[in-house]
Amino acid sequence: STMILLLIIAGIGVVTLLVVLFAPHIRRYAAGRKCKSTARLDGKTVLITGANTGIGKETALDLAMRGAQVIMACRDVEKGEEAAASIRAAYSKAQVEVRELDLADSCSIRAFAQKFLREVDRLHILINNAGVMMCPYMKTIDGFEMHIGVNHLGHFLLTYLLIGLLKRSAPARIVVVSSLAHNFGWIRFHDLHSQGSYNSGLAYCQSKLANVLFARELSRRLKGTNVTVNSVHPGTVNSDLTRHSTLMMILFTVFSTFLKTPKEGAQTSVYCAVAEELQSVSGQHFSDCTPAFVAPQGRSVETARRLWDASCEQLGLEWD
Repeated sequence: STMILLLIIAGIGVVTLLVVLFAPHIRRYAAGRKCKSTARLDGKTVLITGANTGIGKETALDLAMRGAQVIMACRDVEKGEEAAASIRAAYSKAQVEVRELDLADSCSIRAFAQKFLREVDRLHILINNAGVMMCPYMKTIDGFEMHIGVNHLGHFLLTYLLIGLLKRSAPARIVVVSSLAHNFGWIRFHDLHSQGSYNSGLAYCQSKLANVLFARELSRRLKGTNVTVNSVHPGTVNSDLTRHSTLMMILFTVFSTFLKTPKEGAQTSVYCAVAEELQSVSGQHFSDCTPAFVAPQGRSVETARRLWDASCEQLGLEWD
């Protein structure tokens, strides 16, 4: 047994040595593709949810540097203002402002949209970026399970309330941040809010599949409006999204070399927001700034329609 232990230790040593030696190459591979577009966004208005941290903040910085007026919609306004200040410090000409939006509360979403529509007359890019991951079982103010409530239903309502403005501002784009995790998700129509049984990982996967299905169904409904909608997988990003899972935090720290930085993770969101060649591309899913695989359950037209109807019912909307 000592021999086996020594072999295991030696094995770990060899792997560690290889990782250290090849770290620069691994980093380059892990970083993924960069958005090569140099498109300017002068005179354009952008709204990003969850822009106070991680890839949302990096997306805000990138688009502000392209001349856009960026509105950062954040639950925690104080953290949002700190993020906005750091964006202005990085780029003095940045036009960024913070507004309060809690996606776990439909009243907050409606209040945000009302104020937004009163004060902002154009919206060219909406990035549904905010998200929760692997949180313990919690409910939103409206009684929705937190993952499906924030990641899907909150953004569904926000998009519904702003769609008229997006159409009037066309050409416009909607970017929905999903995940590779959609591959492992199923929409549990019989128990959308995990009241029967709860697994934080599966709840997260269900919400990310919902993002893909929403983007595809919305794209179908927006045909001919010159408003496009695409979903993205940002990559496995070293961000504070893992804060609810100690195991994930440990794994992310140990394997940080293999993970994207938030700036690298933001590249596909930026690409879908600005790339000239995507002007009329809609209903697609992207990863590393290229079209990506969508799981069969994410391609089902019937599931997408059922989810749309169920979402309208949950939120008390009539969205034709």
